[in-house]
Amino acid sequence: MYALVTGASRGIGRAIALQLAQRGHDLLLVARSEDQLKALAQEIGQKHQRQAQVLALDLAAPGAAEKTAAWATQHTNQLAVLVNNAGYGLWGRFEDLGLAEQQNMLQLNMALPVALTHALLPALHQAPQAYILNVASTAAYQAVPSLSLYAASKAFLLSFSRGLRYELKARNVSVSCLCPGATTTDFADRAGMGAELQATANKVSMTAEAVAAIAVAGLLAGEAEIIPGVLNKVSAGLTSVVPKGIVEKIAAGIYEKYL
Repeated sequence: MYALVTGASRGIGRAIALQLAQRGHDLLLVARSEDQLKALAQEIGQKHQRQAQVLALDLAAPGAAEKTAAWATQHTNQLAVLVNNAGYGLWGRFEDLGLAEQQNMLQLNMALPVALTHALLPALHQAPQAYILNVASTAAYQAVPSLSLYAASKAFLLSFSRGLRYELKARNVSVSCLCPGATTTDFADRAGMGAELQATANKVSMTAEAVAAIAVAGLLAGEAEIIPGVLNKVSAGLTSVVPKGIVEKIAAGIYEKYL
């Protein structure tokens, strides 16, 4: 059975692909960097003796979901796992960040997983048991000043995941949402965070490999929400009982002071 992973060239996506290969899946790997995808495909073949096909594509470009779905169905009629991992954040005040770049982020974080899921659900329904993993963030549980649109996009993805999960509860497709906290990836660099903020985040960061191991185990166990790490579970839980204004003030205290 095949698994398709977007944003597979690095970070959590790369680590999830390796976890799935270790568990016996062949891989369909999609991201912008062809060299990194090919290196990962080679590693999957050498370490886990699984096949891996690669598609180098800007997933925020118009028609990317349709191109990816067509490519996937050309390579296999045994798709069992879809991992919507591609995405990024932008750090800064909403009015100071360029609108076009923010809209590009929203396209990748929200529109792409919706379109790709819609396109590939018919293929997933052909498997005896199939799984969808949408990669959100602990930011999905609260508003985060200076990461306002990023947090909003992840809240959307969490809500979409839970709604779709309920719609498919009597079918063969299980939907899970991964909500990691700080992780040692290039997220901070891509988001434009300064060195001081990155250093603060690194104090509580998990490795991508640790996050991926928990993610894949939770996905195959059919968990609705997967929050790796005790600290992340506690912080996410507190957002449901602590007044929103206080939660937002705490988040602003972490992120805005470095602007």
